[in-house]
Amino acid sequence: MNPNKCPHCGLINAATDTTCRRCGASLSGQEVAEVPLVDETTPRRGIGRRLIWIAGTTALLLFVFYMSLLLTSEDLDYEQNQSVNRAIALLEEKGFGSRAFVLRRLVRYRSSDSWWNQSVGHHDAYAATNFPFEVLTLYPEFFLVAVDDEERAAILLHESYHLLGSGEETALEQVWRDKQRLGWTADKYGRTKVWINTRELTMAQVPNLFICGTDGKSDCTQ
Repeated sequence: MNPNKCPHCGLINAATDTTCRRCGASLSGQEVAEVPLVDETTPRRGIGRRLIWIAGTTALLLFVFYMSLLLTSEDLDYEQNQSVNRAIALLEEKGFGSRAFVLRRLVRYRSSDSWWNQSVGHHDAYAATNFPFEVLTLYPEFFLVAVDDEERAAILLHESYHLLGSGEETALEQVWRDKQRLGWTADKYGRTKVWINTRELTMAQVPNLFICGTDGKSDCTQ
């Protein structure tokens, strides 16, 4: 037996069928009541709904990541918090109001490494910033090696640039240019470990700041 092809939708039906199995059209040439086709396809999401879904999912993942940084690290103790507050107050006093605002209002301070910091490591750092999560880890050296609140203010000023997305070179250059304004000078701090470390790093990454003087090797910001 030869199959019947529906003249309406083209479906191949059995030879014994008198109406199309898909659309209900007559296979004998006589019209029957037309059965509307059912759209079985899933409606597509609009571009707006897709963007909202992507944004919501991204926000959730970022929040989970942020919380994991906090839950896998430790908060500052009372004395450490007091040291940080004094250093920020010095920045405000010296005219670094916007930087002090970021450090005081937008940052979560930690005293130990989160899982992320442990995975990427650090090299003899006084602090480490997790941008853009505004999580700032202060290592024991920040409290023990820095000789006073003014040196701690210099370190926080450096980290404030990282908190806003700047790289190491920019942070080193800006702090070195502003050290006189901050009161962090060679006369008073030239022999401290923080000063020596910062000067060496700045010379290595921003050598154009040390090409002045008769010898061509002096600090141009003095």
